[in-house]
Amino acid sequence: MIITELEVFKRAHTFTLYMYKITTSFPKEELYGIVAQIRRAASSINANLMEGAARRTNKEFKHFIYISRGSTSELIYHIMLAKDLGYINPPVADKTINELNEINRMLNGLLKNIKDDH
Repeated sequence: MIITELEVFKRAHTFTLYMYKITTSFPKEELYGIVAQIRRAASSINANLMEGAARRTNKEFKHFIYISRGSTSELIYHIMLAKDLGYINPPVADKTINELNEINRMLNGLLKNIKDDH
């Protein structure tokens, strides 16, 4: 399996680029706060998929997929916070959270398709 060819990887990459774009409009004082957190968590989804795919066992790969799922959950909170702080308007926040839920669903599907090591 080539991880970069998976639909979940492509979708998460597009999502990460989107997060970088929308956080450019956040207040400058948030550059090392919520902006850094959002960007780190967004890029962490695929970074963990890449690292997990490079491991030698399916068990390790699954572990890193779980970490990717954790990053999607972390991002959902950061988007909720950004919305409540007025950095993202509610329709954009809702669309973003829906996309994260879809990526998470795709990660769950990937987990189900990886066979356990014997």
